[in-house]
Amino acid sequence: MNPLTRRHVLAGSAALAAAGVLAATPAAAAQPPDPADLQDRYADLLDLHGTPASAYPGDAHGNNPINVLADLGAWHAYALPRPADPQGGFTGPLYLAQEYPWWLSDGLTRLQLTEQGRPLDLTAGAPARGTSLPGLLRLTHDLGAGLALTLELRFAGNRTALLRARLANTGPAVRTLAVAWTGRLLRPATGPQREAPRLVAAERGVEVRFAEVRQTWDYLTDGTERFAVRHARPVRVVLSADGDGHRTELAEPVRLAPGESRSLDWTESYTFTDAEYARAAREADAALRAPERVAAEGTARWHGYLTRATEGVPAARRRTAAKCVQTLVTNWRSPAGRIRHDAVTPTLSYKWFSGVWAWDTWKQAVGTAAFAPALAADQIRAVFDHQVPAGSADRPQDAGMVPDCVFYNDPSTGGGNWNERNSKPPLASWAVWEVYRRSGDRAFLRELLPKLTAYQDWWYRTRDHLGEGLCEYGATVDPANATTQDRVEAAAWESGMDNAPRFDAAGVVPNRDANGTLLGWSLDQRSVDLNAYLAADHRHLALIAAELGDRPAAERLRARAERIDAAVRDTMYDPAGGWFHDTELATGARLTARGRGIEGAIPLWSGTASSAQARTVRRLLLDPAEFGTVMPFPTVARSSPSFDPAGYWRGLAWLDQTYFAIEGLRRYGWEQDARRTVERLLATAAGLAGDGPVRENYDPLTGEGHSSTNFSWSAALLLLLLRG
Repeated sequence: MNPLTRRHVLAGSAALAAAGVLAATPAAAAQPPDPADLQDRYADLLDLHGTPASAYPGDAHGNNPINVLADLGAWHAYALPRPADPQGGFTGPLYLAQEYPWWLSDGLTRLQLTEQGRPLDLTAGAPARGTSLPGLLRLTHDLGAGLALTLELRFAGNRTALLRARLANTGPAVRTLAVAWTGRLLRPATGPQREAPRLVAAERGVEVRFAEVRQTWDYLTDGTERFAVRHARPVRVVLSADGDGHRTELAEPVRLAPGESRSLDWTESYTFTDAEYARAAREADAALRAPERVAAEGTARWHGYLTRATEGVPAARRRTAAKCVQTLVTNWRSPAGRIRHDAVTPTLSYKWFSGVWAWDTWKQAVGTAAFAPALAADQIRAVFDHQVPAGSADRPQDAGMVPDCVFYNDPSTGGGNWNERNSKPPLASWAVWEVYRRSGDRAFLRELLPKLTAYQDWWYRTRDHLGEGLCEYGATVDPANATTQDRVEAAAWESGMDNAPRFDAAGVVPNRDANGTLLGWSLDQRSVDLNAYLAADHRHLALIAAELGDRPAAERLRARAERIDAAVRDTMYDPAGGWFHDTELATGARLTARGRGIEGAIPLWSGTASSAQARTVRRLLLDPAEFGTVMPFPTVARSSPSFDPAGYWRGLAWLDQTYFAIEGLRRYGWEQDARRTVERLLATAAGLAGDGPVRENYDPLTGEGHSSTNFSWSAALLLLLLRG
């Protein structure tokens, strides 16, 4: 296990060992959790079956219809073949060309067995059975006549998967088998990326080497990437005439006496740089020397994840909780390129989402902290690594700003997805505090407090247009924000609710300092969610300051939070309609004509609303003609003229907003309402109770899943809701 991986397994050691995340002593290591226990309870949480027909993994919208498994922050992943697909190996790998997922093969290392010169049919006996377990894929083949083959795949590190084939002879005769592995590349259909992968024979197996391709919106490689297959036993490699296929033969046959079994081990590593390649070679060698250790450590780690994640979760919901964990871990990416800390991306299942978004991270970290606090902390670091520093030569006005999203590449290296046109809602202090509650790591609080303070200061310096302590979403001074339309778009993105109807008629105004220097732009409306989030941000910063012994700072922060609360209550609540709304910047008028949006429930989550205001918000949240739909809660009320049950932020139900609303109900004492809402969500959201993926959002009238599959913030916050 590489040092980075060990740090995440061991971080918060006292708390994690107590919860069984890791065998913390030699005695515990000698008695790992029984893998059968995991299998009985958590087998096949997701349908991971499928075999691609082309290298491009997406449908017309960029969604990969095949769910995959990754672990430990690896940048490649696998699936299981369907019963009718070719057998003898796992589907894949899927790999990330820095920012974009592609299938390298439909099965790069499929096992073939030959006896007395005749190929054995891997489906001669009972049909092959593919099973996914937490952190493990397994294929079982009954070859008939007392011969069985079991294949297993688990990750040994953040660049390396360990694969094992176990042959067992339960028949009466000696069996002598020739063993080979075969596979072919799946090439991208067009462009320079079609020629990027090249299959070569290596001393211990095969390698795929990649040419440099800089297709900003499709495929990015530097020419140093490699996918390496390394076998524990000597092999001979023969490439096909076209160079895209291989046959890797075991040098010596396998002889199995009656009642005997043998294992064949190999690793598959995907790396970006020469240094990573060298490290992965050591990682692979260590795994091949001690495959049982890798298996035991993986079992112990996953047992710990699931023990912690299901603590306090009713038994009937624990499989859903485990699915949430599997979703988050598959979306975990270790440091590479400009991503400097371990992070969780929105989803590996969508072309455009293999980066690190700020407010996704805040929400994901809160959920991940429930089972892996060190990973949760590093997610937050991965975002703050790119906070604009004081004295920045490029963006001095944005000192303290956190970019919207960061990727493997920034613009200087050809990345187009990186975005500093805007930030994202200020939920970072909440995330830091929640991670601390799980880890007890005061050093983490001391590390993040100045960063959080600088981020909060940036909001009031560049987004408080009138200087009155209430802020607006806006846009930065960035070349991509050249026009009014660009700036409004960036400001809507800053809210996270990209196309919400409350922004349909919005404009922008410039923000300048006392010297007339342009600092950025604000929308010409103040947003209720932003200011409720900022009130909560002050309260969480106060908790952090108090925990670190700075009582005066804590008192000042709490007083500022109360002033924000009062301003939101007084200016943004509509007594006639009983809901909170954005307000017009110039006049202060509440924008009630734009309809009610779920952002009006955030003052309950933040504790901003008065008791009387909370009662009217509760009534509308539970009203079926407003937000109390079959699948709670739509982002736009059914009464709004803009309501669209299939609209992205115009009516679909997003689990983050549902989470905030449910927690708001709890905060004001309506525990029974909160419990019933969670029960309705679980009964309605498609796939949650079965083997379907957690979705980005849901139709509020039917519960049908929409947009991306295997979505991280949905999984993270659903995991927390399952406890109530």
